[in-house]
Amino acid sequence: MNKNTTTAVIGLTILFAFAYFFFQYNRIENTPGENTYRLANKHLEDGNYEEALRTFDDVLAQYPDYKEAHLGRAITLMQMGALEDSRPSFDKAIELDADFAQAYANRGILNDRTGNYEEAVTDYKKAITLNPELTEGPGYLWRFLHNVSERPPTIADRAVYIEAELKKPEAERLLRVPELDEQQRMYKK
Repeated sequence: MNKNTTTAVIGLTILFAFAYFFFQYNRIENTPGENTYRLANKHLEDGNYEEALRTFDDVLAQYPDYKEAHLGRAITLMQMGALEDSRPSFDKAIELDADFAQAYANRGILNDRTGNYEEAVTDYKKAITLNPELTEGPGYLWRFLHNVSERPPTIADRAVYIEAELKKPEAERLLRVPELDEQQRMYKK
């Protein structure tokens, strides 16, 4: 390659890299409130639950039918330990979209955590029926970025386990293992 070609290739590479990062961090909203929703979701992923909740509430104050914001709000409350406070937001997300697989998956996790195991299995199965990809769990890249070496259990794994345990006599059931239960990941947009 001559010097001009090399310079052109380097210049185009820098331009494409700049454009990629610019559009990644300055996305144009596809739906009203989407950028604020993304900010709330970032707070949720960072474990900044108070700020996430406030920001999801800001989105919902302007766009009360934003199903993903209802889901994010519900997940945030669940992560904060306000389990029963999260249920109406899960239910609202499902009311807005009866085919919202992630909402069923997460409401299943809520039911699981509150001891409503039959309802958890029902929600898990509904989520899997609506979106079979949920059975795959997080991919290698997600696990690498979150420093998770082994694939955490999926809702499909959990549904099978719960069903097997519920068939046992009540005294022999083991439905809660807090160390393992905390590894269950949330399902978002």
